[in-house]
Amino acid sequence: MKFIGEVAFPPEPFNTHVRKGIAGDKLGEGLEGIKPRSCTSPITAWVAALMIIEADSAAQAPHLTEPLMLNFDASVHYRVAMAPAELQSAGLEKYATS
Repeated sequence: MKFIGEVAFPPEPFNTHVRKGIAGDKLGEGLEGIKPRSCTSPITAWVAALMIIEADSAAQAPHLTEPLMLNFDASVHYRVAMAPAELQSAGLEKYATS
């Protein structure tokens, strides 16, 4: 199961971690458990990231990003990501009307 994790870091405590020189280490701790397939930073007023996350089940999603929430007071939102073939095989034909 793939998720798109939308992570927004508020200025504090992020800026404090940067000033102390520990932001990279803290981010590394958070990303270590997530092991995102890719990561990008959208252009916003906040420090933010979009990550493609693979998990065995949806129940893992909160656990994977909890370190980012605890270390940075980050806001995390999830979206399910599907390959086109997965969407095509979703069984939508059962909603067909005669």
